[in-house]
Amino acid sequence: MAHPAQLGFQDAAAPIMEELLHLHDHAMMVVFLISAFVLYIITLLLTTTLTHTETMDAQMVETVWTILPAVILILIALPSLRILYLMDEISTPHLTIKAIGHQWYWTYEYTDYESMAFDSYMVPTQTLSSGSLRLLEVDHHTVVPTNSPTRMLITAEDVLHSWAIPALGIKTDAIPGRLNQTMFTASHPGLFFGQCSEICGANHSFMPIVMETTNLSAFEDWSTMMLQS
Repeated sequence: MAHPAQLGFQDAAAPIMEELLHLHDHAMMVVFLISAFVLYIITLLLTTTLTHTETMDAQMVETVWTILPAVILILIALPSLRILYLMDEISTPHLTIKAIGHQWYWTYEYTDYESMAFDSYMVPTQTLSSGSLRLLEVDHHTVVPTNSPTRMLITAEDVLHSWAIPALGIKTDAIPGRLNQTMFTASHPGLFFGQCSEICGANHSFMPIVMETTNLSAFEDWSTMMLQS
């Protein structure tokens, strides 16, 4: 999860988020090189007293500074489009979970199981256990197995919400009357936090999301316990 004074993204917990981090680093390097080059040119213009007359009307220079930015934009756009298509691709999932946004909590339905659903409320500050995170901990975690393609079906019952977990690279709107879907594959076990990222009302900041990723055997034990309860 994020920590105080963090400047970068959270560590990736899914292949898509790793690709997004690589794209961010690629774009930032391009921006840094362009900024350094422009600063160097400005410094030369301000410090030199000589003017090269042949560069005042040079067709070659104008051609270069027209084509070069187009090439740079293509080098940024192609990886961006690739990741965009990867994020929209829905393959055969091993598990499907339906997340329903309410004012102001989440309901999760494991559609592959019969009558397996629960509500997930934020734990009030006064009842937090030692070491728990304020405004981020919930009473029921959403548990998924690692290395298993998981499909999320996301909707809302009342107003607009948004289901987002930064470490997994997921941010999908929950719209009443509409069913949106997204897919992710958790690459390692862990506890990942998110929040509703749509301003959905007075208690908008009290709709946290906690995703717990475990190995397959631990997930099967948890699902058996949930079905028996």
